[in-house]
Amino acid sequence: MTEAQRYAQELRAIEAEIFGRRGEGHVNPSNERMLALVELLGEPQRNYRSIHLTGTNGKTSTARMIDELLRGFGIRSGRYTSPHLASVTERIVVDGQPISDRTFVEGYRELEPYVKVVDARFDTPLSFFEIVTALAYSVFADAPIEVAVVEVGLGGTWDNTNVIDADVAVVTPIGIDHVEYLGDTVAKIAAEKAGIIKANSVAILAAQPEEAAAELLRRAAEVQAAIAREGLEYGVLERRVAVGGQFLTLQGLGGVYDELFLPLHGAHQAQNAATALAAVEAFFGADAETGVIERDTVRAAFAGVRSPGRLEAVRSAPTILLDAAHNPAGLRATLDAVGEAFQFRRLVAVVAVMADKDAAGMLELLEPVVDELVVTQNASSRGLPADDLARAAVPLFGADRVTVEPRLDDAIEAAVRLAEDTGDDILSGIGVLVTGSVVTVGEARTLLGGSA
Repeated sequence: MTEAQRYAQELRAIEAEIFGRRGEGHVNPSNERMLALVELLGEPQRNYRSIHLTGTNGKTSTARMIDELLRGFGIRSGRYTSPHLASVTERIVVDGQPISDRTFVEGYRELEPYVKVVDARFDTPLSFFEIVTALAYSVFADAPIEVAVVEVGLGGTWDNTNVIDADVAVVTPIGIDHVEYLGDTVAKIAAEKAGIIKANSVAILAAQPEEAAAELLRRAAEVQAAIAREGLEYGVLERRVAVGGQFLTLQGLGGVYDELFLPLHGAHQAQNAATALAAVEAFFGADAETGVIERDTVRAAFAGVRSPGRLEAVRSAPTILLDAAHNPAGLRATLDAVGEAFQFRRLVAVVAVMADKDAAGMLELLEPVVDELVVTQNASSRGLPADDLARAAVPLFGADRVTVEPRLDDAIEAAVRLAEDTGDDILSGIGVLVTGSVVTVGEARTLLGGSA
């Protein structure tokens, strides 16, 4: 067995071990254990500056853009996002690359004794997410990095990532999601997410529903944080659809940035780009007085952005798109982008969702857009069974437009057959959209040979 094979084997054993703890779908809303763990570790998260992101949709794509911009300016960065598509190592990125199996394994083995100490102190043991978050902070300190770009797992105030005091707090658009933990109104959810805005930081606020904006502004005033709001201090001035993406003109905090090529589709990604640029400008202290940060560097950074599993084309003839939208707001943005960038004459959707998500809301959005629907399920224990999803779909679509395939590989094959059933031999202009969950898209990427 080679060294690489040995570390890969150890990584699988560690994954099984920590996944056996409370997963991301079983939250215990407290930061006591996390605070105890990082204290034992010597507060590794204090060794570098940070940019913290929360919101309902767009966090991971925005984090990737921020990371790309920082590295474009020569900053050694770390990025922590969740969930992952294929390997847990994707969550922890140093200088643009996911950490190796070896780094993860060795980092966990160093962390393990401290995990046992904290477990012994509390009635509730550390969760999978708490352990991986502490590992990320430790890896970043050891690397070392200069800036961490950190996406919350869930919420804000009591999210396990929120043991950092970030220079810049980014809030992407807020909607209804995770109501069992965050509350059943946009205002309650925003109040929880606002907890990442810290004293004397800068809050970058994407366009929000009025009730969410009120909570975010209240928190910023309370802690005396500066604010920059999409549509006022920054935003998208112009965007043009292009082959493989779009050209943008953005209003930044320091001025206008034009001719930015972003190799991602959709108005929502343009919005994410504007928010990412404002966050990096705020980090550098740029404003109308100091002027723009170097435009050519910004252009090069945006041109290099990738966001796997976000309207990602992995096959052609027919085109197969993967998108990790997992709530109605995210799916609405995805479908708008599909219509704008691809203009399919025939589209089939493959959908598998988590049981705690608004499946009915997503199906209602899909019905007028797709010709056929293939319902399936992913491998997660939290996944909604395909038959249950079909029972929700049939009244909307009619039984003749719904196919049930419990296995994802069979579902994709069935969707391709349905897409190709156009009545002619021309395969251009037909597509398959696989969506509904990050887990679903991760499994589909593995089946279809996508790379991280």
